[in-house]
Amino acid sequence: MFIGEYQASIDEKGRISIPAKFRAQLKTKVVVTRGLDNSLFLYNMDEWKKLAEKLASLPISTANTRAFSRLMLAGAMDCDVDKQGRIVLPNYLKVFAKIQKKAVVAGLYNRIEIWSEELWTAYKTQTEKHSNAIAEQLGSLGV
Repeated sequence: MFIGEYQASIDEKGRISIPAKFRAQLKTKVVVTRGLDNSLFLYNMDEWKKLAEKLASLPISTANTRAFSRLMLAGAMDCDVDKQGRIVLPNYLKVFAKIQKKAVVAGLYNRIEIWSEELWTAYKTQTEKHSNAIAEQLGSLGV
């Protein structure tokens, strides 16, 4: 399980270091793709296969299904994890997520999100302002 929030930097070669506590679950290869809210989603191979199979089984006759599948699948890139726990973020994904030098790596149970530090701070501030209303909505879902 991935949990926690960590600061990270992008080096001159476009690499980001994955927090040490996450590395054992990632092994030597991961998949990074376009996420939501201008973040990147990072999955270990087992979780990626589950998600990709679900997306592939959705009906292609629905426009939103096609659009979301394209976002996730066509935007995906498999990345090797080096011995220091770093991956190279493809440039098109850094551009999508507006990541330049500083990033935030956030564990979200079965995936990791990678955010530009600026977008993460803005998102977190906005979400914290509305946390009570969000909690009420989740309460109606049984959370």
